[in-house]
Amino acid sequence: MAIVTVLDDYQDVALTSTDWSPVLAAHVVEVDTEHLIDVAPRLADSAIVVAMRERTVFDAALFARLPALELLVTTGMKNASIDLDAAAAHGVTVCGTEGIGNAVPELTIGMMIALTRNFAQEDAAVRAGGWQHTIGPGLAGRTLGVVGLGRLGIPVARLAQAFGMEVIAWSPQLTQERAEPHGVRCVSKAELFGTADVITIHMPLSERSRGLIGAAELGAMKRSAYLINTSRGPIVDEAALLGVLGDGLIAGAGLDVYDVEPLPVHHRLRDMPNTLLLPHIGYVTTEVYEFWYAQVVEDIMAWTAGAPVRVLSSPG
Repeated sequence: MAIVTVLDDYQDVALTSTDWSPVLAAHVVEVDTEHLIDVAPRLADSAIVVAMRERTVFDAALFARLPALELLVTTGMKNASIDLDAAAAHGVTVCGTEGIGNAVPELTIGMMIALTRNFAQEDAAVRAGGWQHTIGPGLAGRTLGVVGLGRLGIPVARLAQAFGMEVIAWSPQLTQERAEPHGVRCVSKAELFGTADVITIHMPLSERSRGLIGAAELGAMKRSAYLINTSRGPIVDEAALLGVLGDGLIAGAGLDVYDVEPLPVHHRLRDMPNTLLLPHIGYVTTEVYEFWYAQVVEDIMAWTAGAPVRVLSSPG
């Protein structure tokens, strides 16, 4: 029987999120719950690999080291970490899973409240026997700056408006005509970073957006302002962010994404007291995992039957 390897199942829930019995009847299933830097030795005998989002890079060099690999299934219908042309050239079929729900906006608002009201610090203080050590701003009357008013930015804006926040937005292609139906004012990049009390990023990572927020933008923020990033780490210049956090030039940052994931153990961000750090869980919900892994099983069984579905790349 062929070996199926499930990568990066951090929460150890892949096999309990759906019924794997059809796959288990036809294949040997192995699950890795820790992230591997070099996956090639682990996958040497794997005919089928299940990748979680963009946690593992599958490029031409890796495909060349995996001669047994025939099917790669990724959660989601896009994965920037997979070289689809290289997969096809090496005879590997790549299939995906469709989307469900939109959990990032609610996480973003939760991070905004937890960051500004110091939830993590107060929880730690109470557990240590303390009581009321910090104070933070309410959201009503404050200004939220949204970088990227699209599929994620729009619901974030609506949720913020429910708290009485004014919402402004900027992106390279955004116009007031597109922003106005959502009750959002389109502003320049300079105005957004210079006036917003909280700035949240909702843009995909591309060569155009990499390093989009650097020293100039962060330096323009008010000392009382907060930055939240639930999109992709490299959109923000990490060195510049560490600089303004370390110098107290902004009030704090809430991060769910990083340049390197998992975040290295001795990374400087872990020592920054004015941060809220989450382990890239914006999309991670019980419902999403149940839906994705059910479709992973479907993908594997359809490919096994010779009729693959949700194909992103095919050697044919």
